[in-house]
Amino acid sequence: MIGKLLGFVLVLTRISAFFLVVPVFGWKTIPPRIKVAMTVLMAVFFSLIAPSAMTAGQVSTVGAVLLMAYEATYGFALGLVAALLFAPVRISGRIIEREMGLAMAEILDPLTGDRSQPVGSLLEMIFVVLFLSANGHHLLLSIISRSYETFPVGRIPTIAVLAAGVIKAGSTMLMVGLKLAAPILAAFLLLMVILAVLARIMPDMNILFISLPLRVGLGLFLMAIFLPFMYSFVSEFAALMGRLLPV
Repeated sequence: MIGKLLGFVLVLTRISAFFLVVPVFGWKTIPPRIKVAMTVLMAVFFSLIAPSAMTAGQVSTVGAVLLMAYEATYGFALGLVAALLFAPVRISGRIIEREMGLAMAEILDPLTGDRSQPVGSLLEMIFVVLFLSANGHHLLLSIISRSYETFPVGRIPTIAVLAAGVIKAGSTMLMVGLKLAAPILAAFLLLMVILAVLARIMPDMNILFISLPLRVGLGLFLMAIFLPFMYSFVSEFAALMGRLLPV
């Protein structure tokens, strides 16, 4: 009985650490009672399909604490990789809003409860809607399921594999964020060249006064064109998750 309880606690530890940092499930907009109930329900489910073979006599008190620490580390690493792969949409939004001249604009992000920029928050909320409509939450749950196939309950995860997955996810986050914003950056570069030519042709023209509405208008127009292509990033996100997750 004690061995089964220890196995359940280990499963609960990994899932709790994963849900603590993973997007969607870890946002402050979800009430804490819902998070706790969802975490316990998932722990009960996975403890039934991936039962622990440990008994009470095999693990000491110190060993149980160390196993819980390993499970928390592994769950946190999985959630961190998922969070880093979620970030490119927000990063591309911040690049776009800086080109539009909206870097100083701040709003209260309803998802995280922190201060954020409007364009990045808008793009992230749209991506979340598309992600959930494509059953993306099933993908996050499948990550937990696959993790128990690679590292069953009570098995010590390889720290080098976890660190490599987090580092690769971080570099991928920056590259994909720049990739998403690259077409809009090219359009703004072309706008700056045109304004520079106008400044040379007509020196008396107030380029700063003219450029501000042009940058905002161009940014909004390009975002309207960009939004339909965001759905393709959902499938790319799933491919990145399958390739970079340390499972």
